[in-house]
Amino acid sequence: MPKLKAALLAGLAALTGLLLSACSPVAALNLLVPRSGYDIRAGFAYGPDPRQKLDVYVPQGLKGPAPVLLFFYGGSWSSGDRSQYLAFGQSFASRGIVTVVADYRLYPQVKYPAFAQDAARALAWVHAHAGEHGGDAARIFVSGHSAGAFNAVMLASEPKFIEAVGGKLDWMRGVIGMAGPYDALPFTESQYIDMFHGANNADSMPINHIDGKRPPMLLVTGTDDTTVRPGNSDRMAAKLKAQGSSAEVIKYPGVGHIGIILSLAPGFRGKTTLREDMLRFIQSH
Repeated sequence: MPKLKAALLAGLAALTGLLLSACSPVAALNLLVPRSGYDIRAGFAYGPDPRQKLDVYVPQGLKGPAPVLLFFYGGSWSSGDRSQYLAFGQSFASRGIVTVVADYRLYPQVKYPAFAQDAARALAWVHAHAGEHGGDAARIFVSGHSAGAFNAVMLASEPKFIEAVGGKLDWMRGVIGMAGPYDALPFTESQYIDMFHGANNADSMPINHIDGKRPPMLLVTGTDDTTVRPGNSDRMAAKLKAQGSSAEVIKYPGVGHIGIILSLAPGFRGKTTLREDMLRFIQSH
């Protein structure tokens, strides 16, 4: 028993070390993700660039066309990889939703609006190919965390991005933004000033593109988020409602910027009700 206890403590210490190390905590959580109940179909190209690829998580045993959830991760538009988000794919594929995790081009290779343009191209691919993976092209939801939430919400806020790839706003049944910067000006860091063509470029913020009705949005955030202030979600929801759109804001007490996405991973799902809130939103729309 002492040896077993020591082994368990050592394993826990190793996992804790991974979570606290320089590697992505989301990537480290892949170690905890169940691998049964879904199939991963990886590496589909939605554009010519090596970064324009996505993975599809297909629930096993589908009885009919299922809702589809397209996800864009965060990373300040300068880092991230779809392979780190196994937990997200499993979280929703295990509940009968065809889940797609997409890469997109990053800074400094590209600047705004390339992130939103890639989101549109990924959505166009999903709309065209959803049926091949058990999904329903008439029930596509777009989501993202942090920079990825910006991508998802901008895609739904400015019709020109999806129209440029032959699409329509109604391809999106709804949008789920997690801790996203929708009204974050002025930028003060040189990287973002360069990335978005100035400290006060109004065109770069989704909130400034709401001039009519948009797809329903669920905007979630944590009260302790000091990276992207919760006010971004409040102001975005108010603008949407003023234009006749459906918008809901949920704030999770005591949750920070990373904690909100971690709460979708096994072992952390009790920290928020985010998974159930997202499933409810998808079902209701």
